[in-house]
Amino acid sequence: MKLKHLSFALLLLSNTAFAQKAELVSYVNTLQGTNSKHELTRGNTYPTTALPFGMHTWTPQTGKNGDGWKYQYFKDKIRGFQQAHQCSSWTRDYAVFSLMPMTELMVGEDQREAKFSHANEVAKPNYYKVTFDNKITTEISPSERGAHLRFTYPKGERSFLVLDGYNRTSGVKIFPKENKITGWVSNGQGFRNNWKSFFVIQFDQPIQAYGTWDNRDNSVLKDSLLAEGKGKGAYIEFKAGTKVQVKTASSYISPEQAQLNLDRELGSDKTLEQTKANAATVWNKSLGRVAVEGGSQADKETFYSCFFRASLFSRKFYEINKDGKPYYFSPYDGQVHDGYMFTDTGFWDTFRAQFPLNTLMHPEMHGQYMQAMIEAYKQCKWLPSWSFPSEGGSMIGNHAISLFADAWAKGIRTFDPKEALDAYYHEAMNKGPWGPANGRDGVKEYNELGYVPYPKYRESTAKTLEYAYDDYCGYELARMTGNKKYIDIFEKPMYNYKNVYDPSTRFMRGKGIDGTWTKNFDPIEWGGPFTEGNAWHYHWSVFQDTKGLINLMGGNQNFTAKLDSVFSEPNKVKVGTYGGMIHEMTEMVMADLGQYAHGNQPIQHMVYLYNYANQPWKSQFHARQVMTKLYDATENGYPGDEDQGQTSSWYVLSALGFYSVTPGTGEYVIGSPMFKKTSINLENGKKFVVDAPLNDKDHIYIQSATLNGKPYTKNFIRHSDLIKGGVLKLEMSNKPNEQRGLSADDKPFSLTK
Repeated sequence: MKLKHLSFALLLLSNTAFAQKAELVSYVNTLQGTNSKHELTRGNTYPTTALPFGMHTWTPQTGKNGDGWKYQYFKDKIRGFQQAHQCSSWTRDYAVFSLMPMTELMVGEDQREAKFSHANEVAKPNYYKVTFDNKITTEISPSERGAHLRFTYPKGERSFLVLDGYNRTSGVKIFPKENKITGWVSNGQGFRNNWKSFFVIQFDQPIQAYGTWDNRDNSVLKDSLLAEGKGKGAYIEFKAGTKVQVKTASSYISPEQAQLNLDRELGSDKTLEQTKANAATVWNKSLGRVAVEGGSQADKETFYSCFFRASLFSRKFYEINKDGKPYYFSPYDGQVHDGYMFTDTGFWDTFRAQFPLNTLMHPEMHGQYMQAMIEAYKQCKWLPSWSFPSEGGSMIGNHAISLFADAWAKGIRTFDPKEALDAYYHEAMNKGPWGPANGRDGVKEYNELGYVPYPKYRESTAKTLEYAYDDYCGYELARMTGNKKYIDIFEKPMYNYKNVYDPSTRFMRGKGIDGTWTKNFDPIEWGGPFTEGNAWHYHWSVFQDTKGLINLMGGNQNFTAKLDSVFSEPNKVKVGTYGGMIHEMTEMVMADLGQYAHGNQPIQHMVYLYNYANQPWKSQFHARQVMTKLYDATENGYPGDEDQGQTSSWYVLSALGFYSVTPGTGEYVIGSPMFKKTSINLENGKKFVVDAPLNDKDHIYIQSATLNGKPYTKNFIRHSDLIKGGVLKLEMSNKPNEQRGLSADDKPFSLTK
């Protein structure tokens, strides 16, 4: 009897553990950050239904075709359910088509939209559901390259479904006897060789009527089976009051591959519930790479919602052929290649935290990504900087080298470092044909003067600072791999940040080609020599040499006083060369943290810099303050643009208790963890635990620490320590320990010692 009771108890314990693990996907709210508009961003996200890093995502559509704001929480009408790939509201989408159920045939996107309430909406990574006021219900569950949808029509009502080919050219072909539609769309920009995204859509109910239509004039051609050209779409009708399941998948390679994707990923799922359960399993495993204990329900919802969003980018752009091997259509040269490819990210945003998080959570995939960047260079003749999915060259900097150096420093060595350095050298010594981050804007002057002059080049001081960091990454990769040629090339320019520091104001400033400082300087003025920010924000962009910056400023006291001033300065704005308020300015003012502008990337690492200057407790305070004040899991959940997982990744890393101030060093700088206990379940099978049993909203300061039982005074932790597994035990207090972490050995990496 005792053995029987013990077995029953173990079974209950096992079931409880499984239930806890299965709950992770339920913490996620995919509506987080969707209450956004052009003037004010609360994330600029849409309710993404997808698998981790999935090639395609699905979303309800409240905006018009081509509108960057696909889904805005404050709107109350939906006009379609889209296959989508958009990185941000500020970037174009591609490979889009949509489906919309209705009881009366109205093909035009304005006419067909249906009213809904958020009370009748469910938004989870593995399942989206909405019931319109007209009683039609739509459900969606994802696969990696497709989705399983279900449309339930009111009893006795006619049951139409409209396929919209979005903008640009498209093609559709209806197979009534097979209850199927195939087709293609070519929306997007920058593609080569007549690029198409091929799709297949399979229905489990008979098609009773059908036709094609043109979204330029909403003309309908009844009984038409085939249409190709600009704006072409299709419609079908089922029996009245039906419930129809719809399986769809797409391919960038061929119609046959689209069908293979459908068969492989959804073929065995008889019901949407199976796809929903399968997707939940995938997400629970992915989210389960971090298990948190303690904290409130709201804290867990925020953490896992951010972890979800951080796990969408970069997207897989490869497919699996009939032999089970990866291959892909290249957006760079228009050819099909064997291997892996990824896209939909902007390195200016994501080199800071999103990719460092991936090195910890998904090192195998990250290794594939490194080789994919080499292949992209060979096909494009330039390294990626902003891909969606072809190269746009947007923003500034040449941050692919940051990814290479960071991967190598962390033992992810799936690429030839000489190839990476050769590619970076080409990037750093030339200007490409696309945007400012395609090659190096101002390269001639940067190499001759040691800085990019203003006003000859816009955003010049920001470019100088980021080029210097990138040159450090080139130097560091060369140093780690013994490449003397590139050590010699990059060891001097990695200090070029000094050339734009003005000791009289203790700010980074715009500098003319003649060496004079830009006149009428005001540190709260945005634009000009800075990118989407001002001098308060960019002063700290010396990722590679914080100690060198401290020395320039006259020592720790001046440095920490200026850090303090970021928060104590009035949150005022001068619009500068922008000519008016942009959303980043509005978000900084709303945050009410002085000149701290967490809604954009340049200053996000700044709260961790106290660790370099003998006041680590202030990093602990401000990291927790930002997490608590500026993030939640609601539609207003972000303090600005989410930006392809970056702003979410800042939260995830910070909630773990550390942050990647300087990618390329293999170090993370310590802050204050969000939870009493956090377990990182590593891909190598080991576990690293951050154990802070006294941690709560008041006990945010680290009194003392041990690493694997030994006293630990450092203000950073190495990636190599994390992946070995172990326990970082933190004794937390409601008062700071102002004597901890003060020795030179306790400081994080800086070039200057």
